[in-house]
Amino acid sequence: MATACILQQNACVHLKSQHLEVSRADPETGRQEVLRSIPLHDLDRLIISEDAQMTSRALARILRENIPISVLGWNDRFLGGFLPATPAQGSFRLNQYRRTLDPEFTLGMARQWVAAKIYNQRRVLQRLAAARRQHRDENSEESENVTGRETAESLGGYIKAVEAVGSIDEVRGLEGASTARYFKAWATFLPHGAAFVRRTTRPPLNAVNACISFASTLLYYEAVAFLHSHGLDPSLGALHTTENRRWSLALDLIEPFRPAVGESLTLDLFSRSILNSKEHFEQREGGVYLNESGRKKFLLQYERRVERQFMSEHAGHRTTLRQQMENGAVRYKGALDAPETLKPFRMN
Repeated sequence: MATACILQQNACVHLKSQHLEVSRADPETGRQEVLRSIPLHDLDRLIISEDAQMTSRALARILRENIPISVLGWNDRFLGGFLPATPAQGSFRLNQYRRTLDPEFTLGMARQWVAAKIYNQRRVLQRLAAARRQHRDENSEESENVTGRETAESLGGYIKAVEAVGSIDEVRGLEGASTARYFKAWATFLPHGAAFVRRTTRPPLNAVNACISFASTLLYYEAVAFLHSHGLDPSLGALHTTENRRWSLALDLIEPFRPAVGESLTLDLFSRSILNSKEHFEQREGGVYLNESGRKKFLLQYERRVERQFMSEHAGHRTTLRQQMENGAVRYKGALDAPETLKPFRMN
């Protein structure tokens, strides 16, 4: 699968034969210069910034090719998008509406999503602690990160607690408590200079939070598109309360992927010095956000991570994180009739 990201200011997208041609006016001469040409047959999804323009012919052709388009705002928030027309699936949606009103069903779904999220939080910390131990053994002057190891062990208790509670409010409370403890340990693995005290959103208050939030935005829009494409209503949540102006089910589905994508990728970007606070971020509207250069680097690494193939012990076959995200939508659709088949994504 291929994702094209058009983030240049004042870029314009035209249709030229079987390609999308991206151009921009030269600031000195005013002449349009072609920045890139994107073959439509290689494209699976398109991300554009609110500064980009697109002709109606290009838009129609993209939708005709079943390619979803997502529009990002200046603050990295998902503004909305264009989705290809899908066959009407009224009976599935009626079933989804009925099930969403069933407290026993929604509790079962919420338990599974949160248990999988905490499991993946634990796996992230276990992997980080193991890598730190190996580094310590090779460099004896380094001290072991005990916090990460101990927190990883304690998260197992949260998983058991989630599986035993009798209300969604209790599930949400355990999710919040485990995530707070997880981030406290996770932050100890950040390199010096990468400031992070706690998780902050709307706005993110530092570069680390900006990256985690941007990853969450990308996961969110992908989940919305997958749910739509499989005939489901992304607004009907279980763990996240169904509310107007929010795709609550999409938020439910991405919970297990936050540690595997958002936090793991963010840590990798700072540890490998791919991003740094001075060059790739800017302050706007009381928050900190990726600038154009930072977005490009982030999106490249995001795509590599979600498209990298691996052997999943949980799924039993080779897959990618993006395939597992779509699989989450497919399994939820099946779980409307057989709740035990949900089985959210779990890391190796």
